[in-house]
Amino acid sequence: MSRKLLFLCTGNYFRSRYAEILFNQEACQADLGWLADSRGVAIELGADNIGPISRHTVRRLAQRGWPLAKPIRFPLQLREQDLVEASRVIALKEAEHRPLLRRKFADWEDRIEYWHIDDVDCAPPEQALDRIEEAMNHLLSELRSQWILRTTGQL
Repeated sequence: MSRKLLFLCTGNYFRSRYAEILFNQEACQADLGWLADSRGVAIELGADNIGPISRHTVRRLAQRGWPLAKPIRFPLQLREQDLVEASRVIALKEAEHRPLLRRKFADWEDRIEYWHIDDVDCAPPEQALDRIEEAMNHLLSELRSQWILRTTGQL
């Protein structure tokens, strides 16, 4: 039985999608017992997004040699049920997502972890993807440590 990790960004188009796919690749290889999904807190703000997923995400995945499942799904709007079903929720940029969560899901605002990864309006896409990978390395290291403690009966 896998635990569910939910990544959030504004449009579920670029950052959260990359985080979801990257996490699932790495967690599956490490057999950590986690599965990630992603949602957008305000997909209506992504009116300029073309297609189902950012070309920057597609390009980075191709560079890594990781397949993109077909058909590629379109962005999904966050629902409260998504939050209820998740064991852990990470929003990709606190300054951007906390106010949206406060407005739409006030009871959840303080139960979500926040990273600090800019969108393309504040940083080059490559920088955002690099920062996601750095944050992911820390997250995966933490989950590996927890897994070891659980399997050895120390947690």
